[in-house]
Amino acid sequence: MSTATKVRDYSSLITEFAIYLKEKKSYWLAPIIFVLMALSALAFFLEGSVLAPAIYSVF
Repeated sequence: MSTATKVRDYSSLITEFAIYLKEKKSYWLAPIIFVLMALSALAFFLEGSVLAPAIYSVF
């Protein structure tokens, strides 16, 4: 699977999720998803750094 295909799949997933939130009026889910994505990105990017033990102790 090429990178372009993966990006297209993820963008369609995000678009569908946004449509779901809009239709169901579940706006309270958006901050929860955003925080989980931010923590996941933080753990991913700091995995090989010196701060990794400090980040893993939070989880």
